[in-house]
This record gives sequence, C-alpha cells and structure tokens, in this order.
Amino acid sequence: MKKEKLRNKKGFTLIELLVVMSIIGVLAALAVGSFRNAQVRGRDAQRKSDLKQIAHSLELFYADYGRYPDSVSGQIAGCPYDPSQSTGTACAWGAGQFSDGKTVYFKTMPTDPVANNDSYEYRIVPNSSNQKFQLFAKLENPEDQDCIDGNCEQNPNFGVTSTNTDVYE
Repeated sequence: MKKEKLRNKKGFTLIELLVVMSIIGVLAALAVGSFRNAQVRGRDAQRKSDLKQIAHSLELFYADYGRYPDSVSGQIAGCPYDPSQSTGTACAWGAGQFSDGKTVYFKTMPTDPVANNDSYEYRIVPNSSNQKFQLFAKLENPEDQDCIDGNCEQNPNFGVTSTNTDVYE
C-alpha cells in the first residue's frame, strides 16, 4: 500500500530541477552580455552625437566671428566668450554654457557618458590662426567602424573636425 502512494505522488526530480536551473542560468548569462553590449553601443552613439552637436555650435560661432574659440587644456574657451578681447574662459565639460553674452551656442557643454572615462577634447590646429578645430573622444566598443584608422585601442579613437582639416593634422 505504501509503494502505491509513493508512485502516485507528482513532482519534479532533483535532476529535472538541476537541468531547468542550468538552462535558466545560460539564458540569463546571454541576456546580461547582450545588455552590456547594447549599453556600450548606446554610450558610443551619445559620444558621437555630442561631438557633432559641439562641432555645429563651433561652426555657428565661426559664422559670427570668423574664427574658432581658443582651446584651454582641451576645453573650449567660450564660457563666456568676450568678443571685445577675443578671449574666453574654459568651458567645463558637463557644466559650462558656451556663449558670447548675446548668443548661446551650447546651453550646457556635454560630458562623456561614463563619469570615470576620459572627457572630450577640443583642439585648435597649431599655426591655423583659429581657422581649424578638432574634437576627440574615446569610444568603448572595440569593433566600432568609426574608430580612427580602425584602431579602437588608441586614446582618443574618434574625432570630428572642421571641414578644412582632418584628425591627422
């Protein structure tokens, strides 16, 4: 009688539970890996967009003054910019307002999406009389097609420039 009661009991065996848990673990690991890659690609897209928007604001500034603002320690000297002196204070990434007092070129200068990562870098090409600029960032995705020379290991590895120069000058 006792044997019949045991056979009629319904449930899962230990082996079945272990197999299901293993499958769930593998699926969870795949999902976390895909999520991480999506985050990296999203941050890189933000960096590219930020540099293009900054370049656009620099072109607007150039249209007003016939020159790009100076570079101070990798930052744009335009927070604020004094047109009478042709000088400006360095724009802090993530905080400064790129403006000349009458026109706001960029409300708040963007910053790299990862706080502990390298910031963006702004350069005036030497000996160009402020007629050429370069903007740089470090992309995270080691397989990004937009890395300079296809080398994503260098720092910086992505650049946007004025139309009259390139990232190598």
